[in-house]
Amino acid sequence: MSKRNVILLIVILGVIIIGIFTVFALYQPTSTNTGVVGDSINFVANFLPFGKNKTVAPTDTNTPTDVSGYIPPTESEVSVAKLKKVSSFPVAGFGIFMKERFKDVPVITPNTTPVTPTTTDATTTPITKTPTTKDKKQKLPAPVLPPTEFVPAIRYVNRATGNIYQTFADKLDERKFSSTVIPKVYEAFFGNKGGSVIMRYLKADNKTIETFLGALPKEYLGADSIGTSEVKGSFLPENITDISISPDTSKVFYLFNTGDTVAGVTASLQTSTKVQIFSSPFTEWLSLWPNDKVVTLTTKPSAYALGFAYSTNPNKKDFSKILGGIAGLTTLTSPDGKMVLYGDKNLSLNILSLDTRNTYSAGVKTLPEKCVWATTSDVLYCAVPKYIDNGNYPDSWYQGEVSFSDVIWKIDAKSGNATIVSDPSTDGGEDVDAIKLGLDDNQNYLFFLNKKDSYLWELSLK
Repeated sequence: MSKRNVILLIVILGVIIIGIFTVFALYQPTSTNTGVVGDSINFVANFLPFGKNKTVAPTDTNTPTDVSGYIPPTESEVSVAKLKKVSSFPVAGFGIFMKERFKDVPVITPNTTPVTPTTTDATTTPITKTPTTKDKKQKLPAPVLPPTEFVPAIRYVNRATGNIYQTFADKLDERKFSSTVIPKVYEAFFGNKGGSVIMRYLKADNKTIETFLGALPKEYLGADSIGTSEVKGSFLPENITDISISPDTSKVFYLFNTGDTVAGVTASLQTSTKVQIFSSPFTEWLSLWPNDKVVTLTTKPSAYALGFAYSTNPNKKDFSKILGGIAGLTTLTSPDGKMVLYGDKNLSLNILSLDTRNTYSAGVKTLPEKCVWATTSDVLYCAVPKYIDNGNYPDSWYQGEVSFSDVIWKIDAKSGNATIVSDPSTDGGEDVDAIKLGLDDNQNYLFFLNKKDSYLWELSLK
């Protein structure tokens, strides 16, 4: 081949190669939004090991936008609910007592910052003392026991099973305490500062009222109850019509029929000693034991009958009239025995001073059994209905024909000033018809049952 033809062939091949690279350069695929180049199309890059396209990290570093509309509350906007539901089931009754527990001690983090030795520290040789026989005989310091505190606690009875549960008032943590099953407990009381329980229920014949008195196993500080404790005890006489606990919770007063009369008996929950202190041909009574020297007895109320209230001293066994001739009379005597809160068929609430015999209005309409006295006898807490429908009271309420939606009031028994403490319909989210109100010793917590479903509630008064 001539030299001219060789040069022409080289030029033609050069043009073809340049054209091929130009075409591939124009149609090379771009990166996708994932940062990965289309390797399967660029076969030139696949073939040549150098300069091969690699995965590229995304360049968009913007965080996703929250479209939920939720704005976290500031620390000042976070509030602790004052009204809480304590039980997770209907309750037959509850008791309040003081219980010891270990204090929560803050953990102190040791300082781990290294200390740079000074010139003196670096050059001075520490002097060590060789322990002598006398030093070895010295006793080690006694271990320091963790600090403890006494706080309000609550025990309550499951209405369906008779199992007992408990929790602290300031830290609600429902824990099962006993495994003894007593089905369909209608009413329950606690005595001996939470160490005894009284359960009332109907026997299989659905007529006979059985009253079981049980002693609860002792708890030990720091031991966690596993809910398998057994409740052992004995039975009080059948068909007890009414029962109440002494103010120190060491005794019980109960009424039961003996033929054509009714007998009133006090019984020690510790020694089982029984003493009859009352007898009457009239058999329909409601009792209350406000202090050691007074047991009050009020005739069972009805809008169609005049009611009367009396008092008896358990030690003297006397019997004296407090007030009477009032239709629908219900009463609640103060802990010091000097005042009686009473209501009538119109649910008008009044306070009678037994010293002066003066009567004045409490300023609200409700039933005394929807109230509780403070231990100082100067303050009342009452569950007051927002609305009261026409009816025959208290009969309509007892029979379940009427149910109330209550507001909790605090009433000063001396000045008569009354203030609203809580509206459960807004504070707890439920309508409450409160019964069996109770206070702890320091009046920091108010407990009650909701008559609508028998659940236990707690209201912080602090």
